[in-house]
Amino acid sequence: MTPDQIENAVTAEMPRAVDDLRRLVSIPSVAFPGYPEEPVLAAAAATEELLRSTGLPHVRQLPVEGSFPAVYGEAPAPPGAPTVLLYAHYDVQPAGNPALWRTPPFEPTLIDGQLYGRGAADDKSGIIAHVLALRSFQGRFPVGIKVIIEGQEEYAGERLEAFVERNPDLLRADAIVVADTGNPAPGDSAVTTSLRGMAAFTIEVRSLKEAVHSGQFGGAAPDALAALIRMLASLHDDNGDIRVPGLPRGIFLGSGPSEEGFRGAAGVLDGVSLVGSGSLADRLWASYAITVTGIDVPSVQDAVNAVQPVARARVTVRVPPAGDPGAATHDVVEHLRRVAPWGVQVSVTDQVLGSGFLADTGGRARSALNRAMERAFGRPPRDIGAGGSIPLVATLVKQFPAAEILLFGAEDDAASIHAPNERLDLEELRRAATAEALFLADYGNF
Repeated sequence: MTPDQIENAVTAEMPRAVDDLRRLVSIPSVAFPGYPEEPVLAAAAATEELLRSTGLPHVRQLPVEGSFPAVYGEAPAPPGAPTVLLYAHYDVQPAGNPALWRTPPFEPTLIDGQLYGRGAADDKSGIIAHVLALRSFQGRFPVGIKVIIEGQEEYAGERLEAFVERNPDLLRADAIVVADTGNPAPGDSAVTTSLRGMAAFTIEVRSLKEAVHSGQFGGAAPDALAALIRMLASLHDDNGDIRVPGLPRGIFLGSGPSEEGFRGAAGVLDGVSLVGSGSLADRLWASYAITVTGIDVPSVQDAVNAVQPVARARVTVRVPPAGDPGAATHDVVEHLRRVAPWGVQVSVTDQVLGSGFLADTGGRARSALNRAMERAFGRPPRDIGAGGSIPLVATLVKQFPAAEILLFGAEDDAASIHAPNERLDLEELRRAATAEALFLADYGNF
């Protein structure tokens, strides 16, 4: 197929693809403990149906130990052609407080070319981008195709990592497209070349056998919540830079977002300053970041006049691509133990680790992708980093060191993934799918 034919085929399929995406988004496929399993399995079945619609001759669900099934499809490579593995995931983050959504999270709503709903961007757009790109070839693929759609990336994604390690031949490919990222802004063509790793843990502070009356004992009894607050506050200095020894700032060799664009994407309130020092690219993509993502204490609504005996917090550490998540966890935990006041008892549980990623940008697949994205977006892509982590990528690097891993997709920085009012720009979906289809054709003809 010519580039013009590919572009026309993708555009013609867009209405059907949008309907498919709306159907997927309407399935509340939250794969977290405590949520019903039926919608997650329904999303797996819908994904299987979508892959079959592309003309892939072999599609099936694969059991993943301790997790939800992955959906797999494949087509053999034409003689002499390379094989490309396509990745996305069908599970989504919980919707959170429905009162914070302007539209119901699982009732996909189209407003001015934007589709709102949980998972519309992260990462059901990745599934539809793959489907849309593959449909354009009508079953005559220019390269070998393998597709793996994960069912529990948002929670405990390392289970698919173990599956890959046990079944390397199933996913072996010359190039791997991970459609779980996107551009800084719609139309701003970019390829994600670095991912920070991740470490997370729960810290618990105990000071008393049980809660005691703040009037009778306050002022002398050690408050576990006050101790925990002091400990967490010590992680950063007044400027917002990390104070933990062993976690230096890094440098990202590339352009980052503008402050204005970042403030808008992050929703920073007027008059509130950004934190940390160095360029935004350094802070977001090449340096450590520590975030307190949750605290277990009595709510304001349920508060009583008592000195708290125990308090817990969930702490997440983002780790530069070359950093060691295990060492970072050790450094942060040791710092917290060291600054703990009044001899309170400190324990750490539920540790999770994930490695970062740094791409090789000079290979045959990347060259083909550069040409494809320049045609689809009207401008060549630039290299960007991502502060988030994709658990599977480090395993793919380890298992397939010769494969080129390409991270791009239909999301953008203002898509509100993991937040209320998540949305997808449908024109960005068309451009991303067009770029993927053009890439497959170019890579197959190299």
